Amino acid sequence: MSAHRLSRRIAHVLDLRPEADAVEYDGRWSSWAQLGDAARRVAELTTRYGGDTPQVGILLRNRPPQLAALLGVLLAGGTVVVINPSRGDDRTRADIADLALPVLIGDRDDLDALVTPAPTTTLLCLRTLAEDAVVDVAARGAVPQPRPGVAVRMLTSGTTGPPKRIDLTYDMLAHSVVGSEPAEPRHGIAIVNAPLVHIGGVFRVLQCVAEARSFALLERFELRAWADAVRRHRPRAVSLVPAALRTVLHSDLTRADLSSIRAVTSGTAPLSADDADAFTEKFGIPVLTSYAATEFGGGVAGWTLADHQRHWRAKRGSVGRASGGARLRVVDEDGTPLGPDEPGLLEVIPGQLGPGAGWLRTTDLARIDADGFLWILGRADQAIIRGGFKVMPDDVRTALEAHPAVRGATVIGRPDERLGETPVAMVELRDGATAEADELTGFLRARLARYEVPTEIAIVGAIPRTPSGKADLGAVRRFFATAPVDHG
Repeated sequence: MSAHRLSRRIAHVLDLRPEADAVEYDGRWSSWAQLGDAARRVAELTTRYGGDTPQVGILLRNRPPQLAALLGVLLAGGTVVVINPSRGDDRTRADIADLALPVLIGDRDDLDALVTPAPTTTLLCLRTLAEDAVVDVAARGAVPQPRPGVAVRMLTSGTTGPPKRIDLTYDMLAHSVVGSEPAEPRHGIAIVNAPLVHIGGVFRVLQCVAEARSFALLERFELRAWADAVRRHRPRAVSLVPAALRTVLHSDLTRADLSSIRAVTSGTAPLSADDADAFTEKFGIPVLTSYAATEFGGGVAGWTLADHQRHWRAKRGSVGRASGGARLRVVDEDGTPLGPDEPGLLEVIPGQLGPGAGWLRTTDLARIDADGFLWILGRADQAIIRGGFKVMPDDVRTALEAHPAVRGATVIGRPDERLGETPVAMVELRDGATAEADELTGFLRARLARYEVPTEIAIVGAIPRTPSGKADLGAVRRFFATAPVDHG
């Protein structure tokens, strides 16, 4: 087994109380022993067919066998190469072919549908925790470039363009999830509804395992299944991406349904202060927003409960203060640091990168006040320049989502021969709600400058989203590329 600190912690927890419940999935519990036995079988197989530090592709779904595979590769000190089986069959097949990995793990349906057998790739089919993997051994092994110290090659959300892979090291993940060593399993049951193909899901699972905390694993966020898990397991804290939080906010759930919850954390995409306040007003639960990125290996800023109680009224809309040892600053385009409340580009030194790391330039426009609270003002690379006027898509989206019929919205720039670009919006309505594009346009005219009002508003059944819950802007652009251009 690996000497990495994260690997040692996983091994320790799997042996801590083997007979205790570890993971609930689809109403059934699996013990730490069942999870550990499956993980160790995967560790042995991946080392046998992939070498001492194997790169292993996993077609990840939120299911116990794939969870065991993730832990198994980490026990072996290998690299988990995240493959999203829900990105579309053709793209996933091309991704797998380009990776040319020595070992590929998935369930039977995914392997049959998405993998063209290659003489260099050994396939491990996982059906349940209890059954041995069905192994299809390669005729000759692939020899990918070794990535020493890399725990997970994570696929980014691909919000603005093609997804890319980011290397998350063992040290980065250990910094985020490994605290003091537990002597006993933790009390309380967590709920994991973030997808394992996103860093939020990987982080949450590894955090639970590192703390020896049992958890309910949901295949995806679905309101009724999530609410049932909350009622049964009574967690004190839950995590909801903004789209899921708005679904809960506008549901028929009551304070009694969520009575155990003391705080909701929310990240991965912007959440308006109005939505956060509405959630708190309805359920009596504070919403603690945060700021993170796959490139950082986790969070770098967020609200604590103490900060929320003391500062939220004055700092509402902020994503909190630097966390986890991170350093934050705002600079101009030349890289010159700016003072408190001056807007510019955000730069970060994540605590996960350890001493000696340099400043990482983001594409986020931000400001930091004198007390260290961070506001994200929008993406610099998504600003729409309409006839010389700058339109920030998040400002338009926030205004649209203030309409009582709107569940969610996303805004992009569409090329325009005369104006350069104009904003266009895609809107998803709440269940049972009705609204016309003209009504929404009138609503915006009372709240936005004329140049900020979209030239087209498309009302759709569902906004296409990435696994992290962000709008898939590539799909949105393709949608509007087929629509007529309005020179408004």
